[in-house]
Amino acid sequence: MALDYVKVLNAQKKTFSVIGRGEASAAKFKEQTGIAPYVGGINKYLENNTLQPDTKFIIATGTEVLMPVLREVVAAGAGRVLIEKPAAVSIAELLENEQYLKNLADKIFVAYNRRFYSSVIEAQKMIKEDGGLQSMHFEFTEWAHIIGPLEKAPGVKENWFFANSTHVVDLAFYLAGSPTDWRSFSKHGTIDWHEKTNFAGAGITDTGVLFSYISNWESAGRWGIELLTAKRRIYLRPMEGLSVQVKGTVAVNEHEFDNQIDKDFKPGLYKQVEAFLTQPESLLNLSDHIDKSREIYQKML
Repeated sequence: MALDYVKVLNAQKKTFSVIGRGEASAAKFKEQTGIAPYVGGINKYLENNTLQPDTKFIIATGTEVLMPVLREVVAAGAGRVLIEKPAAVSIAELLENEQYLKNLADKIFVAYNRRFYSSVIEAQKMIKEDGGLQSMHFEFTEWAHIIGPLEKAPGVKENWFFANSTHVVDLAFYLAGSPTDWRSFSKHGTIDWHEKTNFAGAGITDTGVLFSYISNWESAGRWGIELLTAKRRIYLRPMEGLSVQVKGTVAVNEHEFDNQIDKDFKPGLYKQVEAFLTQPESLLNLSDHIDKSREIYQKML
C-alpha cells in the first residue's frame, strides 16, 4: 500500500517523507521508488522530529500494528490522519481505544478506498438519474481455501471479516444508508481460523432502501453489490466494473464509463488521497467507523 500511496502523491506533486522500520524493507522500497525511507519506525522518528500542527499522516502498516501507530501519531500532535482500514486488528481493539481517541476522531479518517472507485461514482450518478435507490443486495464471500494457507500476523485471519469483508459492507451501506430495522444470521463452519463462515441478513436502511445480503466462505461466490432503481439493476461485480440490466429485459450489459484513473493508480486511491488533502469531510471519520463496527459489523458476526 505504501508503494501505491507514493505513486499517487508523486502524481499529485506533493512533498512528503516516508517512515519505515527495517533496513532491508527500506532498501527494497528505495529500489522500487527512488525514495529512501526514514528507518527505525514511528517511535524513533517522533523522538527525533517535532511535528508541525498541520502535519498529515497516512498510516499504511500491516493490520496488526495500525492502532499502535495511530496512537503514537495522535499523541505526537498529528494534524490529520488517514489510516488504512480497518484501523485496528479487531473490533475489540478498536472499541478498547474508543475513549482514548474520542476527542480526536474528527481528524482521523479510515481509508475505505472503494468509496472512491470510478465505478461507484458512476453508479451514484445513475441512481440519481433514476430517482434514487429502491433496494440492494450484496455478497462478501471470501475464498477460504486461498486465505487459509496465507502467512499472516496473529489475529489477522481470525478477524478476516473485519479486516477484509468490511470493504464490501462499508460500501454497500455507504450507497444505501445505514441499516435500521434488520435481522442478521451467521453460522459456524469447518475452517479453523475464523469463527463464522456463513452469513445472511435483510432489512431496511434509514433512507428507506430494502436490502439483503449473503456470504458463504465454504461455497462458491465472490464480492458484489446489486443496486436496484425504478429503471434498472446496477451490478458492481467485480466492484471495479459496472454492468446494467434495464427494466423489462433479461440481458446484463457492461456499462462504459471513464475509469482511466483507476487503471493508472490503485482503484479509488487517487481520489481518496485528493479528498484527504482537500475535502476530508467526504471520508469516513473514525467516530463513524467505531459506530459502524459496534452497531453493524458486530451484529453481522
